Amino acid sequence: MKIKKIIPLLFYAFTVHTVAISQTDTIVKAKILDDGSQNAEKFYNTGITDFASKSFKGALANFDSAIALKADFEKAYYNRGSVKFEMKNYTAAIADFDKSLSLLQNPDSYFSRGQAKYALNDKTGATADYSKAIDIKSDHAQAHYYRGGIKFENGDYKGAIDDFSQAVRIKPDYAYAFNDRGSAKRQLEDVDGAIADYNKALVANPQLDFAYNNIGSAKRKKGDFKGAISDYSEAVKLKANYYIAYNNRGSAKYDAGDYQGAIEDFTKAIELKADYAYAFNNRASAKFKLKDYQGSADDCTKAIQLNANYGYSYLNRGNAKEMLRDNPGACSDWKKAVELGVESAKNYIGDCQ
Repeated sequence: MKIKKIIPLLFYAFTVHTVAISQTDTIVKAKILDDGSQNAEKFYNTGITDFASKSFKGALANFDSAIALKADFEKAYYNRGSVKFEMKNYTAAIADFDKSLSLLQNPDSYFSRGQAKYALNDKTGATADYSKAIDIKSDHAQAHYYRGGIKFENGDYKGAIDDFSQAVRIKPDYAYAFNDRGSAKRQLEDVDGAIADYNKALVANPQLDFAYNNIGSAKRKKGDFKGAISDYSEAVKLKANYYIAYNNRGSAKYDAGDYQGAIEDFTKAIELKADYAYAFNNRASAKFKLKDYQGSADDCTKAIQLNANYGYSYLNRGNAKEMLRDNPGACSDWKKAVELGVESAKNYIGDCQ
């Protein structure tokens, strides 16, 4: 029986971050002028304080007031854009970053505008802004990291590795960049390089549950099932509801021949995520190995109910039905699997009418 390899690697860290506001901004001393600048600075400083305490509506109002008094207040435009970003008003945030950039070619404004464009799924625009930030400030670690992430998403794994490498050169404790470089190496079949980078990520941040999951999947790729199980176990220790790691640990136990242990992990994954079709399919495969053919067929049916195009579940249910002496049902499922692109199902339908 073939068990589906489910989510062997997690590419992480595409949570969009706003560049932190420099704490020096909170102690800007305004010059005593008669053109409104003094009051503008006061509103600005109060806005910074509100922003730091996540009082976004108050921050927005104060930055509005600062800009009303000082129309060329570049920092106020930048930070107002950052507030709008946090409020998920990305289009308005971009407008403020545009205004900021018209007043000063600030690399952080390009980076933050890139983040807003990424949030709007404008990856081309985001890449261009990250690149502009790097042109102005070559050691902008975040811009390298996020540009590398888009390259990864686009399948340019070598380009992604280049950017992630620059990010960790600039910021040697950049755990996410080590993790994601490992995932890019894994895509290029450099499994040992991937494991080395995942380990570096954990040295930088021992609490990265997903790095343990990724090491486990890389070790499983190498046939080190015991090591994989150990790393998946560390992942679920750090994150008790990590259903993907439970599913992956179950897959490693399956590969190691521990079918009952695999069933327990797949069941835990299902408890955590009731619509997890992959875990139902995988549990079906483990039940088949233990000759629980009806249980296997039932789990495949559940997986198919959750994902009507799940070809491997049709294949596996067909195998279970054959063992239950339901040959017409088996043939029907194998044919459906072939329709859904599972080439190996063709090996089973030779005697079907």
